[in-house]
Amino acid sequence: MLGKLSGWDDTIVALATPHGIGAIGVIRLSGNKAIDIVNRLFPSKDLQQQKTHTIHVGFLKDGEKVLDEVVVSLFKNPRSYTGEDVIEISCHGSPFIQEQVVHTLVKYGARLAKPGEFTQRAFLKGKLDLTQAEAVADLIASNTEASQKTALHNIRGGFSGVLKELREQLIQFSALIELELDFSQEDVEFADRTRFYELIAKMQHVTGDLLQSFKLGNVIKNGVSVAIVGKPNAGKSTLLNTLLNENRAIVSDIAGTTRDTIEEVINIDGILFRLIDTAGIRESRDIIETIGVEKSMEKMKAADLVVYLFDANEETQAGIEAAALQIQEHNNNFLLVGNKVDVLTEAAAQDKFAGDAVLFIAAKSKLHIDLLKQRLVDKVVQGTVQTENTIITNARHYTALQEVDKALVDITNGLNNQLSGDLLALDIRRCLHFLGEITGEITNEDRLDFIFSKFCIGK
Repeated sequence: MLGKLSGWDDTIVALATPHGIGAIGVIRLSGNKAIDIVNRLFPSKDLQQQKTHTIHVGFLKDGEKVLDEVVVSLFKNPRSYTGEDVIEISCHGSPFIQEQVVHTLVKYGARLAKPGEFTQRAFLKGKLDLTQAEAVADLIASNTEASQKTALHNIRGGFSGVLKELREQLIQFSALIELELDFSQEDVEFADRTRFYELIAKMQHVTGDLLQSFKLGNVIKNGVSVAIVGKPNAGKSTLLNTLLNENRAIVSDIAGTTRDTIEEVINIDGILFRLIDTAGIRESRDIIETIGVEKSMEKMKAADLVVYLFDANEETQAGIEAAALQIQEHNNNFLLVGNKVDVLTEAAAQDKFAGDAVLFIAAKSKLHIDLLKQRLVDKVVQGTVQTENTIITNARHYTALQEVDKALVDITNGLNNQLSGDLLALDIRRCLHFLGEITGEITNEDRLDFIFSKFCIGK
């Protein structure tokens, strides 16, 4: 695949660690001239004569000018991340030193890497397939244990392994059906239709599970926005502060204290929840408060989940029913939470409000806050997060799998209607095409550039 794409025979360089002052900075080179370029700056040893996967300490020098004392890590092709010669230079973490080293490496023949170019080269050299390469970016961006485990599972080939096995079996049947076309005059069948039915049914089951997992995958990758809404003085800001375990929002007994939305992030069981404390919803002549109420309604509509908080002492059953109907007009995913049951006892609150749809808490004294957290998780996950299973987190994969699913339906219908082999072959090729798009067997340079442009520079 590498030979089909232009501009991949040079040597690239980039800072692999974040910009800024630190103990060390790591500068990475990859390409067929990586060792030669560093050799000209590293007089301590001839790196060409050293074994791969070795570390060397010495001064990096541009002529007589000492740039820094560094540690050089040597990885010779093909036993490297990119499949090319790779050198990582660990220098001191001064931005000035890092810039000098990179500038000197460019002067001696390297060029600055584009975003994701190291991983793109790894893909082109066959070290990773496209799903594994994209999982590298997901791992770098992971900020919870669930997102980390999901990315690691895909880097290890969990997702692509499932697809490759199915694709190989489908290719075998496709070859047999194509062979039938060559003997169309003799009315023979090389492909066992019963086994073919079984394979398509298996593929539909796997594809359906993967598509179903995307909802959970999106939650793991991007988190969940939760709008905390309700009337003034229901305790929304107190609840936010309690969930965060810090005084983030101003709390007072004055109705309408919160005029604008306040957003904070909390990690609950590996899921990121973006909590949005909104202005109390009520009619007001105060222009500023009115704007705040309008923003609250907007946040409620856009949120993944709405927590409607009410004062269990002040609210009535009829009021809750009316509020639930109003929320449903804007968002179907919501929790009804009765607050301040440390004033009105929990038993009295349960008698006052019929049914079990309401969760009762006392935000100020932290009563049932852990139960509320669990309800939040249950609402968005609807079960245990099984990150050891394959979970789709990438919208590109989801779109391609939808096309695979459509093609499988067409193949099934074709088998049921006893379509000729040439028509079946068209649907099979379409299915194989979209499976190949996911793993990268079928791609083009523009698509790759777009995918890898989302990566950081040094990866």
